[in-house]
Amino acid sequence: MRLKKPTWAAKSYEVEERNLKHLKPAFGTLLLIDVAAEDIADYQKSRMKAGAAPKTINLEIGTLRAVLRRHRLWAEMQPDVKMMAVREEVGVALSADQEKRLLAACGSLRSRALLPIVTLALHTGMRRGEILSLRWHQVDFLNRLLTVGASKTDAGSGRVIPLNEVALATLKTWATNFTDRKQDHCVFPSEHYGLSGDGKPHAKTIDPDIPIGEIKSAWEAAKAKADVSCRFHDLRHTACTRMLERGASLPIVASIMGWSPSTTAKMAKRYGHIGSAVQRAALDALAQGLGTDQERPAPSPDALTAADVDS
Repeated sequence: MRLKKPTWAAKSYEVEERNLKHLKPAFGTLLLIDVAAEDIADYQKSRMKAGAAPKTINLEIGTLRAVLRRHRLWAEMQPDVKMMAVREEVGVALSADQEKRLLAACGSLRSRALLPIVTLALHTGMRRGEILSLRWHQVDFLNRLLTVGASKTDAGSGRVIPLNEVALATLKTWATNFTDRKQDHCVFPSEHYGLSGDGKPHAKTIDPDIPIGEIKSAWEAAKAKADVSCRFHDLRHTACTRMLERGASLPIVASIMGWSPSTTAKMAKRYGHIGSAVQRAALDALAQGLGTDQERPAPSPDALTAADVDS
């Protein structure tokens, strides 16, 4: 971990630390040379029994694999280790009605940051971590631009996203809560809530240098109140789907979403049906207003081929 930390993103380091917390009770007392494929299989079974998702278990085994590989012990047991089958998750794009109910629910909760966070996700396609880590110097109100900080991928880090009217208005309104803000302050700072004199919740203490922590409780409460079943990541999927449905090209969407080249190729297959629908609509538009076959312009003689003349 010490050797890898300088080259890892903060999020990657957190994932590895979390993996080790699960691995240590099972493998921590063993010598590396004593770890066998059977031990890994038993670990997988126990984690499944505990309710861990296959993808999570694979990540944990990946951490163990890195340790064994570093000491040249992985290659021998690799053929006997089977990773868990993971079902490819297909995102859910919210309908207009679901979005309306969800945003209304977000605005009714004690967490005042939840509504602008969810709105930004829907109108920029940004990941949750990218939004929660924003600093004010990344927001350019004059030019209506937002610069993403550290991201999941190199392609995503530092990308510039144009702000549409909704995203811009959301950030401008949110900024009025922090009249003494500085450029290096968090856009969504850590807040602790209390009750005001009228009994309504308000931000009691704010630490502008520390980003807001976990929003899971408020997010789950909003979904329950709105009767909407989705992951936070589905807000990003919704933004992507809508851009493609409204005619944006895949390369443009990829640049906004911060996809790596390999992910872009993968997403081309996942969202291919949307692209086809847009292409069909574009070609159908060519035929609109032409009426019957008799009313359509005939090709010029110069455009006729020999086969056309023979027929």
